Amino acid sequence: MTLRRAGLASLRTTFAVSFAAVAAGVTVLVGFLSYDAAARLVRVDQQSAFAEVVQDLQDEVRHNTMTPQDFSSSEPGHDIVRPSRTDVQVLGAAGEVVDKGSPGLPVTAEDRRIAGSPVAGLAVQHKDVEVGQDVYRIATVALGDGRGAVQVAQEFSDTEDLLRELQQRTVLLVVAVVVAAGLFGWWLARRITRRLRILASAAEDVARTRRLGIQVPVTGSDEVGRLGRSFDRMLGRLAQSEEDQRRLVQDAGHELRTPLTSLRTNISLLRRIDELPPATREELVADLALEARELTDLVNELVDLAAGQSDTEPKQRLDIADIADEVAVVARRRTGREVVVRAVGDTSADARPAALQRAISNLVENAAKFDRGGTVPIEIAVTGAERGRQGVIRVEVLDRGPGVAEGDLLRLFDRFYRAADARSLPGSGLGLSIVREVAIAHGGAPFANRREGGGAVIGFTVGGRG
Repeated sequence: MTLRRAGLASLRTTFAVSFAAVAAGVTVLVGFLSYDAAARLVRVDQQSAFAEVVQDLQDEVRHNTMTPQDFSSSEPGHDIVRPSRTDVQVLGAAGEVVDKGSPGLPVTAEDRRIAGSPVAGLAVQHKDVEVGQDVYRIATVALGDGRGAVQVAQEFSDTEDLLRELQQRTVLLVVAVVVAAGLFGWWLARRITRRLRILASAAEDVARTRRLGIQVPVTGSDEVGRLGRSFDRMLGRLAQSEEDQRRLVQDAGHELRTPLTSLRTNISLLRRIDELPPATREELVADLALEARELTDLVNELVDLAAGQSDTEPKQRLDIADIADEVAVVARRRTGREVVVRAVGDTSADARPAALQRAISNLVENAAKFDRGGTVPIEIAVTGAERGRQGVIRVEVLDRGPGVAEGDLLRLFDRFYRAADARSLPGSGLGLSIVREVAIAHGGAPFANRREGGGAVIGFTVGGRG
């Protein structure tokens, strides 16, 4: 029980972990690609905006003669070069700060050189400049003729802060999705394995109690449902097989008692055989031989009956009329009676040849036994479907013997059953039972009728119910 629970728990865990792992992999991949694409777009957009501001400033100073006072924060129109998140600082001819930005920007030797440059629009850029706790990108543009320069700076730290926040939210989303996927996978695995637990419990009950007649309550049309129904059918067939074996052993034990008791009695008489008259000795030996032969026949028929219940013989495509012809040849030699075969329609089928031969032989031998001294031929009639059509094949053996009493027709195929007028004849009552087993194994059924004009019609069908 502990191993079973551990196994099922492991299966549930495997489902849950696998589900969570797949979800995590997909989420991480999508999150990473989404974050990377978004970060690239934001950074490229910020760089493009800064490049446009610098380009506009260069165009402005190239086409117009401008002084540092034109860019003073007190002058109207200064917002042309001061868009959102952009800082502007004005330098004089010597690189001194004329109008300090907010916050103030650092001035390097290169910036002072640009401020004194005679070429308007000449620019130098500085990347990742720390100003206080923020990071800026700075461009210094010369006004020309040594009149000074304008510094334009754009803050990039807040963009990075935004991207870091986006990254954190992406990580939290991934974690949330993984946890949710794990919980959903655990629920789904529990739902799937619930029926497997029922199936495992049923198998353990069978192993513990050895009772095959239990019902397996597994439903559904998926693989687990089909497995449950197959398991239920398997248990049903095993239970039926066990019941058949039990009945066979009981019936065989009952039937074996009579000849064994008679043998035991006669064997005890052998101890005094010298005291018996010659006629009695001959009768005793003949009786022993007859009982030994009947016991041998009974054992052989029991073996045949057990073989008839077995599906080990493979099916093959054959013509049942050909099997009937072979049986007729053997029966003529054994009984000395004339046996004729009549075949109508398509008599080919997928069947087990040895089993069919045994069944038809039993019918013919049964007819010859009850029609001793008869002069009318025993007939084997095999009737099939029309050519090219599927249907039931009917095998009949017809004789002109005493026939079958109306009350015996229903029990004729029971094991060891012998009609009242047949108990004086040799036999065990298993021949027709073997016919029934063979017929059922081939999807058919046995039948027995009284023949018009006297005699009996006994046979079976193949491929359907007769």
